[in-house]
Amino acid sequence: MSEILKNIRKGEVLSLKDTLDDAEGQVVSKTLIQNDGLGITLFAFAAGEGISTHESKGDAMVTALDGSGEITIDGVTCTLKAGESIVMPANHPHAVYGKENFEMMLVVAFPQA
Repeated sequence: MSEILKNIRKGEVLSLKDTLDDAEGQVVSKTLIQNDGLGITLFAFAAGEGISTHESKGDAMVTALDGSGEITIDGVTCTLKAGESIVMPANHPHAVYGKENFEMMLVVAFPQA
């Protein structure tokens, strides 16, 4: 049987915000699961770095793990701080920007045929 959840320790308590190292001037990501129905990815944004406007075929929930970032959905920007979450609806333009060093978990649920 193939491993479903990957790139993360199993069977022990861990802090998700400590699983990625910030890299100056970069966006770092670690995919934990990616299949036709679900994607879970951890991201670390260096201050001033971001992901430009794009759309997803699935609803995407961002949970801030550390720092603060700006989430823009349909041209409206809000600030997300550690412990807060927001859902970016499927097929709506959105972007993410690290106002400071910002770590987040992205969970995307894709529609099933």
